[in-house]
Amino acid sequence: MIELSSFGRRFSQESGILSLMDDLGNALAEGGMLMMGGGNPGHVPEVQAVLQQELLNLIQDQHRFQKLIGIYDPPPGDPAFLEALAGLLNREYGWPVGPENICLTQGSQGSFFLLFNMLAGEFADGSRKKIMLPMAPEYIGYADLGLCDDFFTAARPRIELIDKHQFKYHVDFEQLDPGDDIGALCVSRPTNPTGNVLTDEEVEGLIRLARDRGIPLILDNAYGVPFPGIIYTRATPFWNEHLIVCMSLSKFGLPAVRTGIVIARPEIIRVLSGINAILTLAPSSFGAMLTEQLVASGEIINLSRTVIEPFYRRKMERAMEAVQEFFSGLPYRVHTPEGAMFLWLWFKDLPISSAELYRRLKKRKALVVSGHYFFPGLDSSWKHTRECLRITYSQDDRDVREGLRIIADEVRKLYDRHAKESLL
Repeated sequence: MIELSSFGRRFSQESGILSLMDDLGNALAEGGMLMMGGGNPGHVPEVQAVLQQELLNLIQDQHRFQKLIGIYDPPPGDPAFLEALAGLLNREYGWPVGPENICLTQGSQGSFFLLFNMLAGEFADGSRKKIMLPMAPEYIGYADLGLCDDFFTAARPRIELIDKHQFKYHVDFEQLDPGDDIGALCVSRPTNPTGNVLTDEEVEGLIRLARDRGIPLILDNAYGVPFPGIIYTRATPFWNEHLIVCMSLSKFGLPAVRTGIVIARPEIIRVLSGINAILTLAPSSFGAMLTEQLVASGEIINLSRTVIEPFYRRKMERAMEAVQEFFSGLPYRVHTPEGAMFLWLWFKDLPISSAELYRRLKKRKALVVSGHYFFPGLDSSWKHTRECLRITYSQDDRDVREGLRIIADEVRKLYDRHAKESLL
């Protein structure tokens, strides 16, 4: 048995993101599983047709093809793509950014690993700093990225109850007080897992808080504007020197190319570029070259607005119709779906833990994600953390509908059994 270093042990222990990716791989290998849990984007025919044509154009251009397969990019990434993206952000939003403000990484997961460990962890003077999540639940993939223990701290949200069966999380600024041991704030918008979109006022409040504390706010924009734009409510795009905005090509329809995008002050970009050079020599060229013309022309935003957002909105509406049909009579709430590709289900006073419910549903071939994984840095004594499930509606509508039917059936049996036992 090989003896692992602390680094090796940290990245081989049980984790939520490892469990999720294992489930995805095993389910695909075994077949017959309803994929209700993972974050794979849907197959959007119109977008895939455009990307297929861009790929044909790329491989038919001998000079560009040779560059794609045979030349390292500089550590920040493909210069033509960086120029195109900076120009797009200037024109569309008036952001004062140039290529020196942008760095590509091997996927957004890689972006957060580098940024988190740049800004938090152990420092030369012996001090320790953490990443603060201003509102949990948050993205499952953050939880295991720190290179030391006790890496995250988080704040409970304020919960607004809406109608009979919906609710919405809000940042509770009264409880949010970053101390000297906080290296950065981080939020996703739209939020994975809940589909929550922080209001403009909440983002502005977090920007002020970060500025006043002299720390950056990392804004995870993997599902947001300008692309892929999976947002169903009003949301202003933000960037300034106190913000680090992270984007990705994955939810535009290119999860396999692993292209993360970081927009930040030049000093942060220089550090990221240096790490790229040391770890990987250079980020992959594929995603940048494949989408360069779409970015330069602005077509990537047009496709996001006219194709991708309506595609997911329709799928969300069908999923919500199925929830209302199958969950009738159950004590459930669903977070108001404002973006991304997930529904976040809350079963108040669930008789078993969400982890046990996940296992039962998996046996019935409905693969979901237990909500307890999405609260890194938060006190686990909060009962709410064990009452929620994340499901995705990005896959086949019939599978989503059948998965929701199975979830409702299993949960109904649990509540009915608990009610009978309580009478004994």
